[in-house]
Amino acid sequence: MWKLITYRLAFAIPQLVIISVVVFSLTYLVPGSPAAAMLGNAANPAAIAQVEAQLGLDQPALQRFFSWFTAMLSGDLGGSIRLGVPVNDLLSQRVPATLSVVAGGMLVALVLGVGAGIYTGTRPGTIGDRVVTGGTVLGLAIPEFWLGLVLTMVFAAHLGWVPVVAWTPFGDDPLGWLRGLVLPSVALGLTGGAIIARQTRAAMVTAMAAPYMDTLTAAGVSRRLQVVRYGVKNALVPVLASSGVTFAILIGVSFVIEKVFALPGLGSLMLTSVISQDFPVVQGIVLITAVLVIAVNLLLDISYGLINPQARPQ
Repeated sequence: MWKLITYRLAFAIPQLVIISVVVFSLTYLVPGSPAAAMLGNAANPAAIAQVEAQLGLDQPALQRFFSWFTAMLSGDLGGSIRLGVPVNDLLSQRVPATLSVVAGGMLVALVLGVGAGIYTGTRPGTIGDRVVTGGTVLGLAIPEFWLGLVLTMVFAAHLGWVPVVAWTPFGDDPLGWLRGLVLPSVALGLTGGAIIARQTRAAMVTAMAAPYMDTLTAAGVSRRLQVVRYGVKNALVPVLASSGVTFAILIGVSFVIEKVFALPGLGSLMLTSVISQDFPVVQGIVLITAVLVIAVNLLLDISYGLINPQARPQ
C-alpha cells in the first residue's frame, strides 16, 4: 500500500508543476495592466510604468514566473495587488466557507447518489427504478443557482427554518454553522448526486447480473448479503471514479452557490480579483483549488487500491 501511495504522490508532483505554468501563463495573457486597473481610467502612461516597476511587472515574464514559483514552493503566494495584503491571509479567510459548502455538497451527493443507485440497481425495470432514474435526469437539468434561490425563498424567507444569511464561522457557533450549510449543501449536491446515482445504478446492475451471483444464490446466500457484501463492494470501483469528477465539478459550481447564499468563500474573491486583474490572488485561488482536486483524487486512488488489489503497483 505504501508503494501505491508513493506512486500516486510522485504522479501528483508533475501535475502541480504543469498547473503552475498554465495558471501563470493564462493570467498574463489577459489584456490590460493591473497597474492601470489600480490607477483608474485617468492614469497616464508614466504613472502606469512607475507602478508596474514598483510591482515588478516590468520584468521579463520568465523571470517573474521563476520568482513566483520559487516563492510558491516555500508557501509564499505573494501579495494582493489590489489590497496590499498577503495572498495566504486572504485565502485563509475564504477557504473555510468554500470547503464547508463543498464538503456538505459532496456528502449530500454521496448519500443521495449511492442510496438511489443501490436502490435502482437492485430493482432494474421496476416502477421505483423508473421514477428514481427520471429524478436523476431532472437533477441534472436543474441549474444549481436556480435551485438555491428557490430553496432560499421557501425554507429561509417563507418558512424561516434556516437563516437567510447562511454563513456562521464554526468557531463562533457550531450549530449555526451547520444550519447555515443545509440549503447550500442541498443545492450544490443535487446535481452531483444525480451523476453518482447513474454511475452506481449501472455498476450495481452489472454486479448483480454477474455469474457468481447465481453461484451465491445456489449456495443459499441471502439476497441482502449478496447486495451488501458483494454487489456494493464491486460497484464502488466506478463510483469512486465518478466521485472524483463530481468533486471537481462541485468546487467550480460552489463559486456560484456562494453568491446565491452570500457565503464569504473563494468565489466572490475570485470574481473581484479577475475584474481588478489582481493576478497573485487569482493564481493562488486556482492553485489551491487544483491542490484540493489532486488531493481528493489521490485519496480516491488509494481507496481504489484498497478495494481492488489488482490496481496496486507491483
